[in-house]
Amino acid sequence: MTSQLTRELFDEVMVPNYRPQQVIPVKGEGSRIWDQNCKEYIDFAGGIAVNSLGHCHPELVEALKKQSEQLWHLSNVYTNEPALRLAKRLTEATFADKVFFANSGAEANEAAFKLARKFGHDHHGDSKHEIISFTQSFHGRTLFTVAVGGQPKYLDGFHPAPGGITHLPYNDLAALEAAISDKTCAVVLEPIQGEGGVRPADIEFLRGVRALCDKNNALMVFDEVQSGVGRSGHLYAYMAYGITPDILTTAKSLGGGFPVGAMLTTAHIAESFGFGTHGSTYGGNPLACSVADKVIEIINTPEVLAGVSQKHERFRNQLNKINDQYGIFAEVRGMGLLIGAELIPEWHGRGGEVIAKAMQHGVMCLIAGPNVLRFAPSLIIPEEDIDEGMNRLGAAIAELTS
Repeated sequence: MTSQLTRELFDEVMVPNYRPQQVIPVKGEGSRIWDQNCKEYIDFAGGIAVNSLGHCHPELVEALKKQSEQLWHLSNVYTNEPALRLAKRLTEATFADKVFFANSGAEANEAAFKLARKFGHDHHGDSKHEIISFTQSFHGRTLFTVAVGGQPKYLDGFHPAPGGITHLPYNDLAALEAAISDKTCAVVLEPIQGEGGVRPADIEFLRGVRALCDKNNALMVFDEVQSGVGRSGHLYAYMAYGITPDILTTAKSLGGGFPVGAMLTTAHIAESFGFGTHGSTYGGNPLACSVADKVIEIINTPEVLAGVSQKHERFRNQLNKINDQYGIFAEVRGMGLLIGAELIPEWHGRGGEVIAKAMQHGVMCLIAGPNVLRFAPSLIIPEEDIDEGMNRLGAAIAELTS
């Protein structure tokens, strides 16, 4: 059967909404992956900022094995011990008092946006329903989260979209000040835009957003699906900025590769999600929560978080070295181990070409739009893997530019 499982079979049996690379990975360990032909790759993609502790981390494997022999699933008619442990760990480590568990970032954001509108309705009436978001943002692929996201291409063919959503330029405080009103129930943003090109928010912008939300009785919602769980060098990026949101969403790195998402908020705001107002069949299942609890336990330590900042500098230095040789990057930016290298204008639209060539040379990386190479590796990637992966990336770029 294995000999029949080829990339060509994907085109035969799968819906064509993805266009995966030709190789099929079959095994991972740490920051290295092997394909069907036993070729090795260094993983700078991390499953799009998901594999926060690399592949098959032994403590995560053990947590999953142990829980798989005890209890897999319950309906939300019951609670379970792993969910309670994880919720307690998250609330003790963050600003939040309450947690809602889901299965993905999109589901966590769907819950956040619904809660923001419900809270506005409960405290200020029907008119307080507007959500303000920002251009080039990304919040998921459900119809509501795509509508809140600031990339119109993802709505093509899916109209009519949910209304009551306004999009403004990112990092433009004056635009927000002109637009926010007593109808605004929430301002939603990523502290580091991921899909929008790995763009960190300006500290002055975030401070201004917080003040404007307070002035207009609007909730400040941080989408930390991609930036959260140590990715920024802090457990959550809001901690790096010193600005506390009212609602925070988290997923991706939270499960270290196992599907899980969560929405965090205060007790006062959580009251608007009374009995029966929202739910998730699989959200908070024991398997996911056991793994996520172990992920937070490992990552939320001074050693791991400090290591993320150190590895950021190593990545940046290596990218600058490549750029000194080939002059292909206009800017290297980001925070922690969410790093973007924007291609020079002459290379715009060719990001996919670069990652395909990198794959041929044995290194996996991402794009954030067609013009930005994105790196979101394991938070504990060894320094030798960073160096070797960058050597391979440099070889790929050398071939492309020769």
